[in-house]
Amino acid sequence: QVQLVESGGGLVQAGDSLRLSCVASDGRGYAMAWFRQAPGKGRDFVAGLSWTTGRTSYADSVKGRFTISRSNTNTVDLQMTSLKPEDTAIYYCAADRSGWRTSGTETLYAYWGQGTQVTVSS
Repeated sequence: QVQLVESGGGLVQAGDSLRLSCVASDGRGYAMAWFRQAPGKGRDFVAGLSWTTGRTSYADSVKGRFTISRSNTNTVDLQMTSLKPEDTAIYYCAADRSGWRTSGTETLYAYWGQGTQVTVSS
C-alpha cells in the first residue's frame, strides 16, 4: 500500500502559475495521475504519467497549460500555468498499480491523497 500527500495548493489570480507536488511513500512501479473536483461536481481526470514508459496524458481542458512530471521516484508534480477561474477545485493525486497505464478512469486508481485546494480568482 502506498500513501500519497499533496501540497502546493493556494489562492492565485487568473493567469498565474502554481506547482502542485505529490509525495508517495514508495512510488516505484506506480503510474500516477492528478484528478480534480470542483464544487458540486464529480472528480475529473487532469493528467497522468506512466511509470513504465514516461508517457503522459492530459484532459483537453488543460492541454498546453499543465505539465505532469516525476522529479524523483516518490514525487510527482503538476505545473499549472495560465490558470483560469474554472481550474478552481480540490486537486487529488492518485496511484495505479499498473505502472504502464496513463488512464483517465478514476476507478483504476487504488490509492488517493487527501487533496489540496486550488482557488483561482478572476
